[in-house]
Amino acid sequence: MSSFDVIVIGLGPGGEHVAGSLADAGLSVLGVDHGLVGGECPYWGCVPSKMMIRAADALAEARRVPGLGGDTGAVRPDWTTVATRIREEATDRWDDSVAVQRFEDKGGTFVRGTGRVVGQGRVEVDGVTYSAGRGVVLATGTQPAVPPIEGLEDVPYWTNHEAIEAKELPESLVVLGGGAIGCELAQVFARFGVAVTVVEMAPHLVAGDEPEVGEALAEVFAEEGIRVLTGAEVQRAGRDGDQVVLTTADGTVTAERLLVATGRRVDLAGLGVAALGLDDQAGSLPVDGRCRVTDGVWGVGDVTGEGAFTHVAMYQAEIVIADLLGRDHPEADYRGLPRVTFTDPEVGAVGMTEQQARDAGITVRTGSAQVPSTARGWIHKAGNEGLIKLVEDTERGVLVGATAMSPAGGEVLGALAVAVSAQVPTAALRSMIYAYPTFHRGIEDALRDLG
Repeated sequence: MSSFDVIVIGLGPGGEHVAGSLADAGLSVLGVDHGLVGGECPYWGCVPSKMMIRAADALAEARRVPGLGGDTGAVRPDWTTVATRIREEATDRWDDSVAVQRFEDKGGTFVRGTGRVVGQGRVEVDGVTYSAGRGVVLATGTQPAVPPIEGLEDVPYWTNHEAIEAKELPESLVVLGGGAIGCELAQVFARFGVAVTVVEMAPHLVAGDEPEVGEALAEVFAEEGIRVLTGAEVQRAGRDGDQVVLTTADGTVTAERLLVATGRRVDLAGLGVAALGLDDQAGSLPVDGRCRVTDGVWGVGDVTGEGAFTHVAMYQAEIVIADLLGRDHPEADYRGLPRVTFTDPEVGAVGMTEQQARDAGITVRTGSAQVPSTARGWIHKAGNEGLIKLVEDTERGVLVGATAMSPAGGEVLGALAVAVSAQVPTAALRSMIYAYPTFHRGIEDALRDLG
């Protein structure tokens, strides 16, 4: 048995940050991962997907030039350029040698393999047992969740990994799932000439956000030629020659390729948390305000159920680092958790939706503004779809949620994220001077509607 101060299972963004920082601080750290060091974000998530989105948005903007300031001639998409950038610039052809070396240069020890907890302070990696004197950090992230649809196991399909790695695009694609990943990739591929259909079981797209957002996004997709089916439960999947066929109560959907984007799942059983007396069939690890799972065990990132967001993992990582080093740090506070879906227009949101606030027993008042009717929308013109919606706790006079769906909506969200997180009084928001008022005036319009 080899002994370390800390063992980190899972070296995605949060786990890598914990492991590297603790090694920098002089602790002996063992980092374990069966995949690539850096995790989902640099290889399939944040970085390569945003390269795809940037390329697709550039195409869309070029096509809008005739209505704004000139004539660019024909715009011809070329996926080869995108695929090459992803391989050579973003992922180093999915080689994590640089990341491994970076961790080892800090003094850490890396073992590539599948780690599982086998007892308090003990971790097994492919048959070899290691011990941790100070603690174990669980940061294994999530995997694509594949729904139990009849026949799906016999149909070849993409997850986000295969979609990101694609060298060539199909002529047609059906996207199963209208959440953030499904919507982002659907729009990217459609802008590169793929005939796309999105099939979503919920009543509207991006079901975790306000219904108005899903409805507005569906309208944008329709204008771009993307077919959207909501409230559609797939009964079975199959093949007809070289085509994938999905059957719903309302008929069939056929395409050359299927992308399954129906959420993410954790594998607590594989992580061995039953050895800690925890329910290994739960949907996430239970953590307290210090991200502690139990004595000597911490959780970081997607596995804690606080959202599949890199910024959450890094936020939690800082708390865990402070806790293990005995430093002061505020406890976790997720009421101002921001999230962005990088469609065009972007969908930025923070805190609760209106329904979530009502379900929590909050007396709610809402205010909204349609972006095309704001100064920003009028100036932006083509591609100006969206809305701003504010959710106020009327008893306390503060915002508990906000949405900014607009061009660069994620950037506009910054002011609203501070307002929700710091519980800034709504009255103060009405009287403040906004930076770059042309772009932020929609917030003021929504505040007036609120009041």
